[in-house]
Amino acid sequence: MAVTMVSSRRDLEIHRYPAALYLVVMLVALVVQALLPRILQDRFWFDIPLVITIYFALARRSPIAGMLLGGVMGVFQDALTGHAIGIYGIGKTIAGYLAASVGVRIDVQNTIIRVMLNFSLTVLCNAIYLFIYRVLLGMEFSWNWPNTLIQAVANSILALFTFPLLDRFQVKD
Repeated sequence: MAVTMVSSRRDLEIHRYPAALYLVVMLVALVVQALLPRILQDRFWFDIPLVITIYFALARRSPIAGMLLGGVMGVFQDALTGHAIGIYGIGKTIAGYLAASVGVRIDVQNTIIRVMLNFSLTVLCNAIYLFIYRVLLGMEFSWNWPNTLIQAVANSILALFTFPLLDRFQVKD
């Protein structure tokens, strides 16, 4: 009788999605992120590419895949929004890595953990942007902690609706 064993929890719970889903979700997130802030101006607090990066990094549980996805999403977001190329890329690369690393170690199917992770990674990404602008580039960057907290709460709420929706598209082995 053959017994199939997994060597780690990571091997057991990697979620897979149709390849087209990655492309469609990334494109929609980037287009919405590029267009809505122009329409709503200061009333748009979401960072949709960050939420998508966190979701797929948690689901794939691969720090390398999380970094690649975060880097790609961030660089394209930089290009579409007119920021210095690489600012969002660096922040989202780190967020993708951290989300995937956390996903390997704890159960990320729990809604509370997902919300807390979205909140903390949003604050971290904003702190990274501040560091890059002020320290590395020596540029003036207006920083408002209440807006950062509002964005973190908004991203967490967005994740509450987005994550279960994307969970429905998982490919069952």
